[in-house]
Amino acid sequence: MIKDIFKQLMKDKFARIALFVLVFIYFALFFADFIAPYTKDFSDRTMAYVPPSKIFTIDENGKLSRPYTYNYQREFDQDELRIVYKLDRSEKHYLKFFAKGQPYKFLDLIPMHRHLVTTDNNGRLFLLGTDINGRDVFSRLLFGGRISMTIGFLALFVLFPIGLLYGGIAGYFGGKVDAVMMRFAEAVMSIPSFYLLIILASILPSSMTSVQRFMLIVVILALIGWAGFARVVRGMVLSVKNQEFVQAAKSIGASRLRIIVKHILPQTTSFVIVAMTLSVPSYILSESGLSFLGLGIQQPDASWGNMLKEAQEYTNIIYRPWLLTPGFLIFIAVLAFNLIGDTIRDILDPKSRVR
Repeated sequence: MIKDIFKQLMKDKFARIALFVLVFIYFALFFADFIAPYTKDFSDRTMAYVPPSKIFTIDENGKLSRPYTYNYQREFDQDELRIVYKLDRSEKHYLKFFAKGQPYKFLDLIPMHRHLVTTDNNGRLFLLGTDINGRDVFSRLLFGGRISMTIGFLALFVLFPIGLLYGGIAGYFGGKVDAVMMRFAEAVMSIPSFYLLIILASILPSSMTSVQRFMLIVVILALIGWAGFARVVRGMVLSVKNQEFVQAAKSIGASRLRIIVKHILPQTTSFVIVAMTLSVPSYILSESGLSFLGLGIQQPDASWGNMLKEAQEYTNIIYRPWLLTPGFLIFIAVLAFNLIGDTIRDILDPKSRVR
């Protein structure tokens, strides 16, 4: 079934592009330590709000050269009354590929010091500029993306087993059991999820680490989202629980739990696949929104949400547009997931298959 979905998915141009984009993003995030020129702890306070480094391949004589860059030097613009950065052309800094740089641990396990691209010790390479603390935006995008792009999948690992089993039990037993369970699920669904997240995040102690906050956000998102999923599963179970294969399982003495798990819930596979692909974007947006409000992942740890927070000032939007890059990546990732989810839904829809 998965192979058939993948083959038909690749036939759709937009879904194919979206899939390639997501594969590229996750590949870059997995090798973030190697691809990033700097480690997650790098900071140079003298380089606050430096614009993206300019890469040159033609030297001053008009000849082809190895890629190189110049450092920026700070100056005060008396006309506009602000600090500006100009290229210091007194010294070239050549780019180095697969060279030694700042030491790090790949996936926090393997000590390494090779980076995809870096420069000499005196040079500074900021591919997407720096933030107010002189931290490389490009490196932080890679490290922050690991949180923003994985929180949805982690939440699904908690949400879907609960929703499947809860909806399966309610639909199979029916009657009073179904009524009580669905009233509880509806009560959970009535909770305004985003406001609840804000309240819970705001009362968390400041001593919590970002990892602890991250895991707590995952659990909160899962405990809020399972109810709507369980309600749909319950409806699907009601439609199949009286079919012949279920009656056959009963006749051979299979337990109720085995009938639900082994025979009924697998019939919801197509819905589960679609729901998973369409649910991930909402969790990405939820985490980004919380971090943007300062209630999610805390500095100095990065996520796309708290990186985007710095771009809310109009002066940064005008003079430092590179700070908007996290918002662009959130838009691309959410759009890609939605395109894939819509395509999979069309593939698994019996009516569209007949057409």
